[in-house]
Order: sequence, then C-alpha cells, then structure tokens
Amino acid sequence: MIAEKEKIEWAWEDRNQLREKGVREAIFAVIDKLDQGLLRVAEPLSDGSWQVNEWVKKAVVLFFPVCEMQTIEIGPFEFHDKIPLKKDYAAQGVRVVPHAIARFGAYLEKGVILMPSYVNIGARVGEGTMVDTWATVGSCAQIGRNVHLSGGVGIGGVLEPLQAMPTVVEDDCFIGSRCILVEGVHIGKEAVLGANVVLTRSTHIIDVTGPGPVIHKGWVPPASVVIPGSYTRKFPAGTFQVPAALIVGKRRESTDKKVSLNDALREHSLAV
Repeated sequence: MIAEKEKIEWAWEDRNQLREKGVREAIFAVIDKLDQGLLRVAEPLSDGSWQVNEWVKKAVVLFFPVCEMQTIEIGPFEFHDKIPLKKDYAAQGVRVVPHAIARFGAYLEKGVILMPSYVNIGARVGEGTMVDTWATVGSCAQIGRNVHLSGGVGIGGVLEPLQAMPTVVEDDCFIGSRCILVEGVHIGKEAVLGANVVLTRSTHIIDVTGPGPVIHKGWVPPASVVIPGSYTRKFPAGTFQVPAALIVGKRRESTDKKVSLNDALREHSLAV
C-alpha cells in the first residue's frame, strides 16, 4: 500500500513517470481495490467527521491518461471509452436492471439495486440502496446503506480540487425525485429530501422549525425533513427570490426505518 501511494504521489508531481510500468501497475492496483471496496476515496471517522484520501483521488485522475480508448460491445450496444464497465454482478449480489451502467472502479455492496441508472468511477454505494431510474451517482460520491435515490436524482461528482470532500449521503436517507446534490454537500443519516431539492455548497439550508431561522450550508443535519424553498435577497438591480431548502421537521426515532420514513412523508405531505 505504501509503495503504491509513493508511486502515485511521484507520478502526480511528474507526469513523465506515467511511462514507468511500475507506476502504471500501482495506479491499476488502486483502481482495482476501489472496485472491490478495499479502498475508498473518503471514509467516516469515529468522531462522525469524514476524511478525504487525496492520494486515492490522485490515482483516479491518473487512471484516465494511462488507459487507452477501446471499443466495448455488449450485445447490439457499442461504447467507445477508456474505462471498462463493472462485471460479475451476480457474484457480488447486486441486481442490475437494463440499462444500468456502473464503471470499473465504483464499488457496489451486496443488495444494491440499480434501475436504469449510472454510477461513476470512485463512487461507493452501500448495502440495500436503490439507485432508481435515471438517477446518477457521480465520481467519488459516497452513498450509505439503505438509501433510496429516487428517479432522476443527480449526485454530483467531485474529483478536483483533491482536498474537496465528495458528495456524501449517509445511511437510511430518502432522496426525492429530481433532487440535485453537488459540490460535496453532506446529507446526515435518515434525512428525507422532498422532490426537487437542489443543494450546492452555497445553498441556504434553513431550519424553520424553531422561533427563528437557523442557516446551514453544505450540510443537512440527521433526520431532517427538507423541502424546496426560497429567501429574499437584495441585488443592485432589485430584490429577488433566491432558491433555498427548508428544514420543516424531523423524522421520528424508530427502530423500523420504513415506518419512520412513511410517517415523515405523511406528516409533512412531502412530494417525492
């Protein structure tokens, strides 16, 4: 592992080193470990924070220049790309519905269901999670266990800057239809996002459940129930409404996550 890290750091500083066989082998070895779930781009720490493994991100970036374009034929379908597709889903216990695609270097835990969707290199999707129709999981995104990514959800990828945290959706979250999560936003455990919530690092996520508004940016606290909203902002040209997200409640504690989710959807009349 140390030798692989050193070679990748070496090649990152001097791209001429990509011609070296040992360097190329180290890059391929890291991507293979990502594909098997033995490494990850970002990981949770015991204190609840997350750590970005920058050298692994570097390996993902360097993987593109060392791969050659190739034609991939699958039945009547043809692709032309540098990155191969994942294989052996049955052995991994993953259900993949046509036309779902996951790139080599993405890790899918046992019990993942891919409806016609897309999972990019470096991403990780946890056990029991459903990636619903036309949802996309961008490069290096970290999706927890028992998450539901509804139809058309867009989870943005983050490769560079290297220190940037990828988009994180923690365990037991429900992400409603056509939600967009980009720029490394972090969704805490058991959060519920209604349809069409759009979050960037600068989006105001306003908790309106107390006597006064509390604003978060880039972070949805655990068990929050979130809907699209707006706030008023003054500009030189006048006063306009700016998109925001509103925390309108909390998901009740329950050992049965499905019951807890259904109660939250019903109580807040959420469109999902």
